Amino acid sequence: MTEAKSGWRSTILVPVFAPAVIVTLLLVIGTISSPELAGDVFSVTLAYITETFGWFYMLAVASFLLFIVIVACSSWGNIKLGPDHAAPQYSFPAWFAMLFSAGYGIALLFFGVAEPVTHFANPPAGTAETLDAAKQAMQIAFFHWGFHIWAIYGLVGLVLAYFSFRHGLPLSMRSALYPLIGDKIYGPIGHTVDVVAILGTLFGIATTLGLSVAQINAGLHYLWPSIPISNTVQVITIAAVTALALISVVAGLDKGVKNLSILNMVLAVALMLFVFLVGPSIFILEAFLQNTGSYLNNIVERTFNLQAYTHSDWIGNWTLFIFGWTIAWAPFVGLFIAKISRGRTIRQFVFGVMLVPTIFTFMWFSVFGDTALHLIMNEGYTALITEVQNDKAIALFKLFEHLPLTSIVSFITVILIVTFFVTSSDSGSLVIDSLASGGLMHTPALQRAFWAILEGVVAAVLLMAGGLSALQTMTIVTALPFAIIMIIAMLGMWRALVIEGHRDVSLLHHMQGSRYSEDSLAANWKKRLAGIVNFPDRNDVEGFIDKTVMPGMQRLSQSLIEQGWPAEAKLDTEHGRAYLEINKPDQLDFIYEVRLREYSRPTFAYPEMQREGENDQYYYRAEVFLRRGGQTYDVYGYDEQEIIGDILDHFEKYLHFLHISPGVLPWNMTEHDEMLQDEPPAPAS
Repeated sequence: MTEAKSGWRSTILVPVFAPAVIVTLLLVIGTISSPELAGDVFSVTLAYITETFGWFYMLAVASFLLFIVIVACSSWGNIKLGPDHAAPQYSFPAWFAMLFSAGYGIALLFFGVAEPVTHFANPPAGTAETLDAAKQAMQIAFFHWGFHIWAIYGLVGLVLAYFSFRHGLPLSMRSALYPLIGDKIYGPIGHTVDVVAILGTLFGIATTLGLSVAQINAGLHYLWPSIPISNTVQVITIAAVTALALISVVAGLDKGVKNLSILNMVLAVALMLFVFLVGPSIFILEAFLQNTGSYLNNIVERTFNLQAYTHSDWIGNWTLFIFGWTIAWAPFVGLFIAKISRGRTIRQFVFGVMLVPTIFTFMWFSVFGDTALHLIMNEGYTALITEVQNDKAIALFKLFEHLPLTSIVSFITVILIVTFFVTSSDSGSLVIDSLASGGLMHTPALQRAFWAILEGVVAAVLLMAGGLSALQTMTIVTALPFAIIMIIAMLGMWRALVIEGHRDVSLLHHMQGSRYSEDSLAANWKKRLAGIVNFPDRNDVEGFIDKTVMPGMQRLSQSLIEQGWPAEAKLDTEHGRAYLEINKPDQLDFIYEVRLREYSRPTFAYPEMQREGENDQYYYRAEVFLRRGGQTYDVYGYDEQEIIGDILDHFEKYLHFLHISPGVLPWNMTEHDEMLQDEPPAPAS
């Protein structure tokens, strides 16, 4: 890091930042200098990648879905994204709102009506504008925006959250390679991975912004016909909304992005409920259930359908574009949802990220898409087909023409698109700047502002060069190398989980087994009973840690040192803990810790007495913590010999793990342990 003259401390990692900016600027300059030539190059490139690598995209996406489902359903699903004792950072409603708004909220607004109507009028197979075409249109929309999309996001997010919060590695794509190449992730290989991730994210965001401004322009023209639909208006819109995004970027994650995301969700849900209530409600519910069943029934066939026996550009214009867009978008969304998912288990993360947004998406397409199809097939609104074919961005507003409060709803929709635009831009800026800073979670506002401006510039330039087709091309192009990186990351994650499994097997044992063996049970049962029914206060447990735990650790530490093992016992009074650390660089890193923890006193702890004050509301435990986090058992009441015996039990198991494990992982979670931060956590319950 270098100190800037302006007084703010830069976090830029030059080997990542410089190549990403240079490649982006060269593209911008080349496109501006010859827009027509650039447009031709984009078209040729798109055709080549679609024809040559279409099978690879489909196979990769299928493997991503299969992988995260298997991991979530296995015993690995219980692993925390952080220390074993970590709690979720955000409530579920706030978490869901943030991941959804930063995902593809704009896409739903753009394609919610346009895609079903387009497929109904021009299906990839069968006769157009028939009942079968309507069913097929909704099945395709569900397939494009269902589990596969969120499997891509989920894989990247899971990999990043696991390696960062559980192992203390940078919140960056390079960390996924640690089980495969170790510390080489900090060298050229890691830099290259992050550069590809930045470029993919940048162009993925540019595509989203391009769709947004096209729809904003269409909405403004619809409300005020004097405003033309043109590149000039769209570029001005990009500039204006980017300025709004800068305000949110400066505010940061908790104030800017979080609040805007919640606003997005409120407006989106309100809009959907309005259309549901004034539209064909019963038909929507019936279609939702039927289309969901059809989607689940045909998911395997559609996953591997490349139209190999027909020569059509449909698969490239739709399925490959959407999947490629999602892959390019994945570093952004994945890293963003990783940031907000610390403390959740792998199973919670996977099913939360996949199921809830997918169900909401299906409901969204059912409300808007099926309402549009109902108007066309049952009320004769066939003009909607022509309007959508001429300009997909106008589709949603044309739907509102046949619903009450057209102008008001259209205006609210424009506002919603703008807020989605802002959240995409500011969230993307936070993520790209984190990647360009080596995975740091907190970066200067000026750096984030730079990326927000660059996103707007790229989107504007590509729109001028070739409209949405240019954006589409760059998305698919940048998605190709990142798809390869995702496959490598998947392999790295698998290897890390295998190592974690070996650790679980090695360390799993009954914590009280050595203390309460058959030989000692008769002598210790009174002490054990006292430990069960007593609820000590803070002073008692602090005294226990200071006078029993710490001397035991010191004795053991001295014995280890005498035998040539580098051991050290420390007392941390600020955080109420004592710990013994045995460290041989690049060989072993063992830590055993006894930590003071506060709990609410249960009601059964007051058999025949009244609570006498606030101090009586809580009791305290001396819990064991290892490198991987809290072990959820209490050693208060142990004598010095028993403490030493418990340490040796864990140390023996740790050495056994090192012996049988196919590799090592850092398990450095201090930075993500909320109990060791300045602000004390809320009492456990």
